[in-house]
Amino acid sequence: MRLVSALLLSSSLFAARVDVVDEIVCKVNGDIITRNDLEHDRKQVEEEIKRENLTGPRAQEVLNAQLADLLRNRIDRLLFVQKAKEMDLKVDTELNKRMADLQRRSGIADPQKFQDWVKEQAGMPYEDFRGDQRNGLLTDAVVREEIVRKINFKREELENYYNNHKSDYQRQERIFLRQILISTNGKDAAGMAAAEKKAKDVAARAKKGEKFPDLAQSNSDDTNTAQDGGALPPYEKGQLLPELEGAVWDQPRNYITDPIKIANGFIILKVDEHYKAGLASFDEVENEVQNKMLNDRLPPAERAYLTKLRESAFLQIKPGYVDSGAAPGKDTAWQDPGELKPETVTKEELAKTKHKKLLKIIPVPGTSTPNKGTSSSR
Repeated sequence: MRLVSALLLSSSLFAARVDVVDEIVCKVNGDIITRNDLEHDRKQVEEEIKRENLTGPRAQEVLNAQLADLLRNRIDRLLFVQKAKEMDLKVDTELNKRMADLQRRSGIADPQKFQDWVKEQAGMPYEDFRGDQRNGLLTDAVVREEIVRKINFKREELENYYNNHKSDYQRQERIFLRQILISTNGKDAAGMAAAEKKAKDVAARAKKGEKFPDLAQSNSDDTNTAQDGGALPPYEKGQLLPELEGAVWDQPRNYITDPIKIANGFIILKVDEHYKAGLASFDEVENEVQNKMLNDRLPPAERAYLTKLRESAFLQIKPGYVDSGAAPGKDTAWQDPGELKPETVTKEELAKTKHKKLLKIIPVPGTSTPNKGTSSSR
């Protein structure tokens, strides 16, 4: 809050000379990071801590740890996005699908009203939100292409991990399902008939081979599960509604039901997995073992990759700000001739940086980075 107050005070003191709205604190190749960027990230961290219901010393501990990495995380995102552009990676199709799915889940058909809703929910203009989503997809694409693809496991490694962690693969009998719910809430006879027809059509498409998660995202009226491709939590025997348990419990993996009538609509279920009680065999959990090992190896591999990107980057950081992911020996000292005074930008100047060059290095494209459901249980 003191930082915000200081910015407002500075702005009022110098209004007669220049409309100061922000201050550049870091330059990353052709992009910049400002104090407002870091303040925005700080607020997001504080909101996340509130959502997790953390309080007292634990909340402060998490806050301090997150704040120490604010600048590092911003630099990371810029480096990933810049690398994606260098690699000419394309994510427009995936981005359009993500935004269309979000609009569908919002239930707002009018484009302008949907954009207004996004602004209200995200706390930022629609275009900034869309830009953040695009940058996130570009980052994921770089991680997949440059890091994940290069992490390989020999079968012996996977088997050794399995043998050393057998206690992790002791199972209670559980079934893993995905669902598509076609709601009949508030519908008259004609609406009920239309819902049943839609459910039958969607089930038929799923049985013909269309991806069930995609169908769930596009058609399910349970917004809580639709965004995860219809995935439900695992169920043990007796936890499902009897009519649902009877339809899926003894069925093989990838089995898809016909629409089942329940109190609030028609539900279509797909069997993802069915674990029997006891120690799962290696073949049953090979993918799970590989994902676990990948999750263990990915963070250090990602950090090593980002360190290499830093080593070759044009990177300058103002005094008082620390990059906790700095490359050893890399000189990131602020070398602007005006370093003795705050380097500030007006709204007009900040907009111009999207089209002009910063210190005659490379073009600056900008600084933006990144219900109601129904349970199938009793």
